Amino acid sequence: MAEYWWSDDPVRDPWRWRIAIAKKHDVLYGKFFAQKVGFISKKWLPVFANYRRDGYDFDALFEDEKAPIKHKNIMDHFMGNDAEIYSYELKKLAGFGKDGEKGFDGAITSLMMQTYLCNCDFRKRINQKGVEYGWDVAVYSSPEHIYGYDHVASCYKEDPRTSWGKIADHMKLLYPEAKDMQIRKILK
Repeated sequence: MAEYWWSDDPVRDPWRWRIAIAKKHDVLYGKFFAQKVGFISKKWLPVFANYRRDGYDFDALFEDEKAPIKHKNIMDHFMGNDAEIYSYELKKLAGFGKDGEKGFDGAITSLMMQTYLCNCDFRKRINQKGVEYGWDVAVYSSPEHIYGYDHVASCYKEDPRTSWGKIADHMKLLYPEAKDMQIRKILK
């Protein structure tokens, strides 16, 4: 119902549900579908990661000059550690902002579409006195932090085209009326 949206009621407000779902880590939440937000289950994440990453871990992708420096500046904060970083902190840490690099939101979206990043939580900011304030802010992490590298990379030995076929076939089972072009548009 319209009055439930943005009511801040965790039971009735669909906007609050994404926070609860992201925190549980049963599924990943992020901009995974045509640069729009959605969920990927733990079961399907390795298939998506193999397809979307084309078998590349981020460091190898960058070394092969297939990722821009602005993406590396972001991913450096997630490589080799179990980071969960507020979006506004990551923006500063990675050198974006008023006097720095431009295009932070686009870079985050691109990294999510490639399954290198996700929203792991939404939290309020904390002031200098340790008191929460304001709206909930996105907290980013890597899928590897949530599920472990071995799980995320478990389909890397498979050809990415095979992973694409599995995803497309599954979508056809769920939505038999969907045309191939519609599926491709959402999943590419």
